[in-house]
Amino acid sequence: MSVTQNHTGITVADLDRSEAMFRDLFGFETISRAPRDPGTISRVIGVDGCEVEIAYMRNGTATVELLCYSAPQERGDFRPRPCDLGSLHLGFDVDDMDEMLKRCAEWSLDLLGDVVVVSAGPNKGKRIAYLRNPGDGVVLELIER
Repeated sequence: MSVTQNHTGITVADLDRSEAMFRDLFGFETISRAPRDPGTISRVIGVDGCEVEIAYMRNGTATVELLCYSAPQERGDFRPRPCDLGSLHLGFDVDDMDEMLKRCAEWSLDLLGDVVVVSAGPNKGKRIAYLRNPGDGVVLELIER
């Protein structure tokens, strides 16, 4: 049986802003955007009373699914540290770390630590940085080529 990754789903606070950020900052293109049937979504995720609009975006072979829920009203806001179990992040290769950090600042992304040079592993010698989108807590990693 063949298994391949289909997409990475991210729950966001503001679909318009997140869609624009992934497009303008990371080069993704929207391939579809629409609300989903509340009954189907509720059954799929096991939470009653869900309402969601979803944007699918693609950059090369990478696909992100941005989900913006308007219901139920009682939704949590979890912002795990990168070291906490269940924490996820998206990693992006960039040509110019300094320029990309300036562009990220324009989107109010917060640098979590320092920009460092990796000392071992597949990214040895490359500069990396972790940032968080303060609006919805999504963690992003930049890796300078």
